[in-house]
Amino acid sequence: MTLQELLQGRVDDGTVPGAVGLIATGHDLEVAAVGSVDLEGSAPMTRDAIFRLASISKPITAAAVLILLDEGRVALDDPIDRWLPELAEPLVVRTPESPTEDVVPAKRRITIADLLTFRAGYGFAEEFTLPAVQAMMAFVRDGRDPSSQPAPDEWLAGLAEIPMVAQPGEQWLYNTCSDLQGVLVSRVTGQSFADFLTERIFTPLGMVDTGFALPEDKIDRMPTAYQPDDEGALTMWERPGGRWRTMPAFESGAGGLAGTVDDWLLFGRMLLTGGGNVLSAESVRLMTTDHLTRQQRDQVPLFLKGQGWGYGGAVDVERIDPWNTPGRYGWLGGTGTGAHIIPATNSVQLLFTQVSMTSPTPQSIMREFWHYAAGSPADDRKAV
Repeated sequence: MTLQELLQGRVDDGTVPGAVGLIATGHDLEVAAVGSVDLEGSAPMTRDAIFRLASISKPITAAAVLILLDEGRVALDDPIDRWLPELAEPLVVRTPESPTEDVVPAKRRITIADLLTFRAGYGFAEEFTLPAVQAMMAFVRDGRDPSSQPAPDEWLAGLAEIPMVAQPGEQWLYNTCSDLQGVLVSRVTGQSFADFLTERIFTPLGMVDTGFALPEDKIDRMPTAYQPDDEGALTMWERPGGRWRTMPAFESGAGGLAGTVDDWLLFGRMLLTGGGNVLSAESVRLMTTDHLTRQQRDQVPLFLKGQGWGYGGAVDVERIDPWNTPGRYGWLGGTGTGAHIIPATNSVQLLFTQVSMTSPTPQSIMREFWHYAAGSPADDRKAV
């Protein structure tokens, strides 16, 4: 079976209207663009389709922070309240089950290392019904649509009113730390987060189709977005255009970018080659190394099954499934995207769809793609 055949099968059975998959091992490449940009079949899916990246924006955001680390503008043990004074005196719920009014002061200041490892105390826990997590979910609203968030200053002021789920450094919590990283980069540099990404990552790497908004001549390259209903039928969530025509008030480091598989391939290859002209080799090592304790990993099996957490993405630490390879780094996006690098095989593996996830558990099409990629011989692909 080829990648084209695998993905076409999922179009034929209605799992997705279309998809773009890419597997690069060294200079060998297999790419498949299948199906249509929408259920109506108004246009075929193409390799240069611009997808809502969602949470596979997180590795790019972490790289931006590490650029500042390489330049000596920040250090891992720096308290973040130097730049984010709104979070200088955070409060923490007394116990995970405590109501949001039952709080105690943080035992120590939040550091940049805490942000990068997702152990700052803010975010989503394994148990979504916890009062502090419910308050965070209401604050974030729909994480697939970061444009619903206010401007960074207002956003930080609102976040400061929500108690943290855990003490700094103690527990891995999902998502919010990437948004904090984006705001941190802007405060440290005096630039918008978007401008910094363009200047220091996108332009040097040639990522010409990645950003928080799209010019008018690229809008028609964005597929319609869908989500499954309770019966699995696809319902339209967002048409192309709309919010993507203008820059959002909040440039979300957790999930605000749109881009193509070829742009993310350039980013992935940068990591595989030790950082190129973007990052130092040491920053790439830090980014792709698990920083969690076994206990912290075990607290969140829903998110990190057989994985730890580097900076901006998960790192495989156990061979649970056929595609797990120790050191495999990457993440999934809630809009139906997946991006990983496998240093052991010098590979980048990308699958972009326009069908949203309904839980942290990877969709069947994603797992099938990983299984195929793990067993697909490189010499069957075309060199580029």
